[in-house]
Amino acid sequence: MQQTFKRIALVTGATSGIGEATARKLVAEGISVIGTGRNAEKLVALETELGADFIGVSGDITSAGIIDTLFAAALARFGKYPDIVVANAGRGLGGSVMESDIAEFEKILQINVTSTLELLQKSARLLVASQAEHYPSTPADIIIIGSVVGRNISPFSAVYGATKFAVHALAEGLRREIGPKGVRVSLIEPGLLLSGFQEAAGYSETMVNGFTEKFGPLLIGEDIANTIHFMVSQPPHVHISEIMVRPTRQDYP
Repeated sequence: MQQTFKRIALVTGATSGIGEATARKLVAEGISVIGTGRNAEKLVALETELGADFIGVSGDITSAGIIDTLFAAALARFGKYPDIVVANAGRGLGGSVMESDIAEFEKILQINVTSTLELLQKSARLLVASQAEHYPSTPADIIIIGSVVGRNISPFSAVYGATKFAVHALAEGLRREIGPKGVRVSLIEPGLLLSGFQEAAGYSETMVNGFTEKFGPLLIGEDIANTIHFMVSQPPHVHISEIMVRPTRQDYP
């Protein structure tokens, strides 16, 4: 879709993997981006590389006030709130139901579910108010990064998958609430993807090599970034609700 106005995107988890690739893709397509992540140095490097259409705000998405700070920074820099929000920040956790560490589960529950819900609430309120004036002239998008293990029980990360099952429920619940008000809520469910995710989740090098041997070539961040751009590029009346993206050779989960 040819851009008829300047779109602004907020991307969480923008310092690596899907988030970083998405920031690069959207800026390349003429969309201004505000990105956040805990790696302040990486955000500065992205600002230098991507120029005036990218602003980085460092911080932990679970920190009090960070979400309000992101929207305020977008308004200050670009003159309006984002009309694309990519809820990407999250963390993995390897292990079965019987073996997973409860303290670590509580941490990923906070980042994967609670912080995502807070971002969705803030985004929805602002976008619904905007679309009351502008729909169907302009699109408004909330893109939520789920996972194939949010639909299929994983043999190697069952409790992480439980957080993604929850995120998928939030996505569908929000779609039903605000789709009729002109805001598109879309879910992307990536399969096995090479990024810093595996190390943070505690997956061993042997396990990752096994994934690559069995299912490779695996996905990379750019594959999901391209999917996000495809979704947000549709005309305002066209809503792509869900897309699952797997490596071609991945049979399960």
